[in-house]
Amino acid sequence: MAELSDELLGWVSGVAGAAIQDVVSVHIGAHRDSGSFRLRMAGGDFTDLVLKVPVPEWIGPRMVATNARALQVAAGFGLSAPRLVGADLDGSVCGTVATLETWLPGSSALPPAVSVTRLRSAGAALAKVHAFSLAPQEDFPLRPRPVAVDDFAAERREGRMPTTGLLQRADEMTRQHGVPATDPVFVHGDAWPGNMLFEGDNCTALIDWKTAGIGDPGVDLSGFRLQMALLYGPDAPDEVLHGWQDQAGRDAESVSYWDAIAALNTPTELSGFLGFAADGSPLDATAVTQRRDAFLQTALKALMT
Repeated sequence: MAELSDELLGWVSGVAGAAIQDVVSVHIGAHRDSGSFRLRMAGGDFTDLVLKVPVPEWIGPRMVATNARALQVAAGFGLSAPRLVGADLDGSVCGTVATLETWLPGSSALPPAVSVTRLRSAGAALAKVHAFSLAPQEDFPLRPRPVAVDDFAAERREGRMPTTGLLQRADEMTRQHGVPATDPVFVHGDAWPGNMLFEGDNCTALIDWKTAGIGDPGVDLSGFRLQMALLYGPDAPDEVLHGWQDQAGRDAESVSYWDAIAALNTPTELSGFLGFAADGSPLDATAVTQRRDAFLQTALKALMT
């Protein structure tokens, strides 16, 4: 865990109007410094808060600022998300860029088996975000793909990462197809279960908005559909789609294109990605990569029709 300065912790106490009782990294077990910390407060208006700071070579200052801006936008739209309590976006007070937000109840743990209710609830939660049209603004850019700070397709194209025939063909097809025309909406930017809070099978909030911005709903919808395919197999993504469409009251557009884009923005080999077999046992990297490839092949087949 990165050391938090007395200057930074003093700022937190001043904003919260209470002393800090305990500090716990939210990313326990990560192989790099944490950028998020749960703070237990002694008195004041808040029992628990979340402090976010940059992490070198992982979370830049602008990503922290984007998270803060997204929380303000989410609050304005009445969406289920943490509320921003304080921010030092130029580091002039804390010595580093920092934000403080509310801690919300719920769990983002990944179950080894998933219910239809959970999948549809997640899809509906994303559709609520996409109900709001926005224009680009400072620290809130256009997002052309899920987790847009990464561009694995470009890395393969430029020879900085190995590729496969399938990935190369998908890259060529999507580039030839072109980005579908759409009115940009609010997008979370990194839709996966680790950034959702659940109580039972009900998705109660979205958290960690550091790659939020504006874009096509497919940025989130297909990004999450891919994650569900990797974790739970080929039937799970369609349940997410059903949940999204039921909430939105309309059909999602260009799903096959955005599914392909989501699959392309993953490493060539999915080492370290989780996946579960039908009996709940974990899959190895080869099996998870095969799930990605099957999801991509389905998307390309639909894109050609």
